[in-house]
Amino acid sequence: MFRTSLQHVTKAFKDVGKCRQMSVVAQVLKYKEYGEPVKVVQLEEETIPDPKSKEVLVKILAAPVNPADINTIQGKYAIKPPLPAVPGNECIAEVISIGSDVKNVSVGDKITPFARGSGTWRSHCLYNEDDLIVLPKNIGIVEGATINVNPCTAYRMLKDFVQLKPGDTIIQNGANSACGQIAFQLCKEWGVKCIGIVRDRPELYKLVEYLKGLGAAEVLTEQELRTTTIFKSGLIAKPKLALNCVGGKNALEIVRHMEKKSTMVTYGGMSREPLTVPTAALIFNDIRFKGFWMTRWTQENPGSPKRKEMFEDLVNLMVEGKLKAPQHEMIDFRNFKEALENALRIQGFVGKKYILDFSR
Repeated sequence: MFRTSLQHVTKAFKDVGKCRQMSVVAQVLKYKEYGEPVKVVQLEEETIPDPKSKEVLVKILAAPVNPADINTIQGKYAIKPPLPAVPGNECIAEVISIGSDVKNVSVGDKITPFARGSGTWRSHCLYNEDDLIVLPKNIGIVEGATINVNPCTAYRMLKDFVQLKPGDTIIQNGANSACGQIAFQLCKEWGVKCIGIVRDRPELYKLVEYLKGLGAAEVLTEQELRTTTIFKSGLIAKPKLALNCVGGKNALEIVRHMEKKSTMVTYGGMSREPLTVPTAALIFNDIRFKGFWMTRWTQENPGSPKRKEMFEDLVNLMVEGKLKAPQHEMIDFRNFKEALENALRIQGFVGKKYILDFSR
């Protein structure tokens, strides 16, 4: 385990609400070259000094493994951090010590960092106070650990491209992905009908039942999408917005059902097939095609009121039990290779999220 336990630190060193402690030896997952994660990621130890000025020392409790983390380690992502690097962009952590100039964070607070590339696959970390969001103490561990990527991505795509109102319809492929599961719940909360497209699979009815429980108005397989009449018959209004993380023929088929002057937002390409835009959809239906990358939005809106409002909305929904974390599995961080192997499989990218557990 860790050479300095949280219990020992907080009990032995307290000074007017500010915890002073000896250096902590952190357990850190690190890679020194790009490549297959199972081969290049290694567990190391790293000494972390006392926090100074506006620094905050935290004990990380849980950190998810996201597709972008895998792609970054492989060297295939849009951002390549300098090596050696610590993977991870999300976590929930507990504050165990603060610097002398910290004003808005206290020992014992639950926090999440909102800076991208913050290297969260580690037991302890130093952050600047200004890069942290204080979370309610009663927020779920998994909800808090996963708030920065998928919930923010779904929230922004639903808010920023089309002015949706109650009764409107959207459609999304990769609907059982972590982002898709969040989108269903947000649509339910906002009174928007969300149609999900998934691949056929054994015991499909179980997945359909699960997604409808989250708020899906309808769930269709890729094959059923080709023949469905629910939009043509008027049973469900044609979608004003489409969320595309698959691309290829799947996205092309969705375009066929969209309302005139609607928008397709592409935020992933799981099929690894290009998005083909039909000429008729552009000319006669005036369908707009946009791309979205949460990292870019974050960089362009560092202190935006929109960002504060987004986190407040998401946190409140989580605390109220209206926004639940996607299906997931907690894995002890010492077994990180198991989490990486699972995430490298296709089902690791759609459906279950693997979360490194640093709390033990």
